Amino acid sequence: MNASHNFRLAIPFALLIAVAVDVSCAKAAATANRVDGKSYDLVVVGATPGGIACAVRAAREGLSVLLVQHNRHIGGMLTNGLCQWDALYAGHRAPLFNEFAGLIEQHYLRTYGAESPQYRLARFTQTHYPMSRFEPSVAEREFDRLVAAEKNLTLLLEHYPSAAQRDGGLLRGVTLRAYGGTKEINVRAGIFADGTYEGDLAALAKVPYRVGRESREEYGEPHAGKVFCNLSSKAGPRDAVEGRLNLHPYRHSQGTVDPTSPHTADGAIQAYNYRFCLSGDPSNRRLPEKPPGYDRNEYLHYNRLSMNSGALNGKGTFNSAILPGENHAYPDADWPTREKIIERHKNFALGLMYFLQNDESVSKSKQAAYRKIGLPLDEYADNDNLPYEMYVREARRIVGRYIFKEQDNSQAPGITRPPIHGDSVAITDWSMDSHDCTTDRRPGYAYDGKLILTEESRPAQIPYRSLLPQGVDNLLVPVCLSATHVAWGAVRLEPVWMQTGEAAGFAAALAKQQGTTPGRLDPDLLLRTLVERRMFVSFFNDVTTDGSEPWIPAVQYFGTKGFFPDYDARSNAPLTSTTATQWSTGLARLASDQRFDAMQIAQSVAKQDTDAAAADSVTVGEFAQMLRQSLITEHLPAGDVDEAMKHLKVSAGNRITRGDACRLMFAVVEIAARSKTGKQD
Repeated sequence: MNASHNFRLAIPFALLIAVAVDVSCAKAAATANRVDGKSYDLVVVGATPGGIACAVRAAREGLSVLLVQHNRHIGGMLTNGLCQWDALYAGHRAPLFNEFAGLIEQHYLRTYGAESPQYRLARFTQTHYPMSRFEPSVAEREFDRLVAAEKNLTLLLEHYPSAAQRDGGLLRGVTLRAYGGTKEINVRAGIFADGTYEGDLAALAKVPYRVGRESREEYGEPHAGKVFCNLSSKAGPRDAVEGRLNLHPYRHSQGTVDPTSPHTADGAIQAYNYRFCLSGDPSNRRLPEKPPGYDRNEYLHYNRLSMNSGALNGKGTFNSAILPGENHAYPDADWPTREKIIERHKNFALGLMYFLQNDESVSKSKQAAYRKIGLPLDEYADNDNLPYEMYVREARRIVGRYIFKEQDNSQAPGITRPPIHGDSVAITDWSMDSHDCTTDRRPGYAYDGKLILTEESRPAQIPYRSLLPQGVDNLLVPVCLSATHVAWGAVRLEPVWMQTGEAAGFAAALAKQQGTTPGRLDPDLLLRTLVERRMFVSFFNDVTTDGSEPWIPAVQYFGTKGFFPDYDARSNAPLTSTTATQWSTGLARLASDQRFDAMQIAQSVAKQDTDAAAADSVTVGEFAQMLRQSLITEHLPAGDVDEAMKHLKVSAGNRITRGDACRLMFAVVEIAARSKTGKQD
C-alpha cells in the first residue's frame, strides 16, 4: 500500500500557538433585534458540522455571514453524543475538516501529554477504528472557537426558519422564529445555505425533495426499496482487507438478502436514536431514574440489549436504543410535533439503561456491571447530562440537479472506480449503510432495510450538482443533498458533510466574486479552486492533498475527468506513450467541451494504461507536441501549450512523469480558462 495508514496531521505552527492560548470558547451570540431586517452575503441555517464549515469558509473568504441554530448549542452530532469520527480514511480531505480534527487532537496533547492514553485515542489516524475519539464538550468548545474567530460571521441561536420569501428562481429572505415562541424576525441575503439535518430551509423554499425509500425499479439500484436482509461479521471490503485500497476495513458487511423482497418504494427512513455519552468513572457518573412512561415489556425481547462506557476518560457512546418506524413523521413535522418524537426517543433510551441496571430478567452480575455505567456529570451540565439533540440519521433529501445513486458509489463498468463526475466537490469513504427502517420481519431475515454494503461500496465522487436544488439558483444544500436512500448511507457522515459544507462555502464566495449565483457558477472554476485549496475531490491510494508536491492539484483535477480509471495515481512513474496518447486526446476533448465524456475517457485509458517499460515513456517535448496536435485536431489554439510549458522547470528532453504531465495539462486548462474569461469580459 502506497499511502501510510499512520497518517499524521500537519498542524501549522501558527495554529499551534493559537490553540495554546486560553481564549474564550464561545462566540457571543447576536440578539434577535440586532439581526432583524439585516442583509448578509450568505445566510446559513443549521449549525451542524456541515453548516459550520460552510459559514466559516465563506467568512474566511470575505463574505458577511449569518449562521442560525435552532437551540443554544452548535456542532450537531459531534457535540451531541457521537464521540468519534465515522470515517475509514484518515488522510487530508478538506482544510476545515482537518483543522478541526487537529484542534481536537491538540487539546488532548496539551492536556494529557504525548504518551497519554487520551492523546492516543484522540489522534486522527488510520491505524485503528474509530480513527479518533473525543468528548462532546471538547468538540463543542473547538467549534465555538472556530466560529468565534471569524469577524465576518454573526451567530444567532434559538431561532429556526418559519417562512421563505422566493422570487422565481431566487430566495430573497427568510423569516426566523424564536424557538419555543412566536416572535419572528426577517433577514435577507444574496445566497442561502441549508445546513440542517432536516432540510427545513429547502422545504420552505418549495424545492422538490423526498422522504423515504425509492423502488428498485426507479433507478435500478440493487438494494433499493423494502428489502429483508441479514448482516455478516465478515470484514470488508476485500480490497481494503488485502491492502489494495487505502481504507481501514469495516468489521461488518452485508449478509443474506431475501430474494423475494418487494423492493418497493415507501416512506420509511432509517431509525433514529438519542445517542447518549456514557461514563464509567465512579466519580463522574449518575445513574438514570425510571423515565416517564417506562414499560419493561418494551425491552424484554429487544434485540439491542447492551451498554458500554468508553476508554477516553471513561466515556463512550450509547448507540443501542433505536426505534425503527417511530421517526417516519419527523422530517415533515413542525417543531412541537418533533419535540414529542424526540422525547419518546430520549425516554426509550433512558428506559433501556434503567432496564439493564434494574430489571429482574437481567442477571444480578450483569445488573451490577451495568450499574457501573451512567451519565457523565461533566457533560451537558445544563441539560440533565443528556445531549441537546437526537441523532437524525436521515430526513428530507432534496431532488437536485443530479441524484447521487447506489451506482455512483459502486464500481463502474470497465474501471475500478465508481462513475466519475467532472464537478466533484467531495469524496465518500464510508460504505452505503442504513439502520433498520421498520420492525417488519420475515422468517430467516432479521431486518427490514438494515444495510452495510461494505463490499459493494467504493470511494466515490459527490458532484456539485447534488448540492444544487432544482428551481432555485441561490440556495446551496450541503447536508440534505440530492441522493437516493441507499446512496445516502455513504453521504450521511460528518466528515463528508464538513467537506460538502466547505465546498458550499467556497461556491458562495466564488459566486459573490463572479457576480452570479451558485446555481449559475462555472463548476469547473469551482473545481479548480477546490483542488488548489487542497480539497480531496478524487480518492487515491497514493496521494495526500496536504503534501508539497506541485502536481497534487492537477492530479486531483484530472481524477474528476476520467484520466485515472483506478485509485493509483503513480504520479512519479514515467508517462507511457499509450497513456500519453489517451491523455492528450482527452484534454483536447475536455477543452472543446463538445464530445467530452469522462467515463469514456476512463474506460479507454483503462484498456490502454499498462506498466510499460521506461523505454516506452515519452519526453516533456514529445508530450507537449502530442498536446498541440490534439488541440489542433479539435480546432483549438495550440499556443496555450507553449505558455504552459513555462510552468515546468524541466528540460524538454527529459522523460516526463505522470504527475508532471498532469501539471502541464492543468496549466493549459487554466490558461484557456483565463483566455475565455478575458474574451467574455
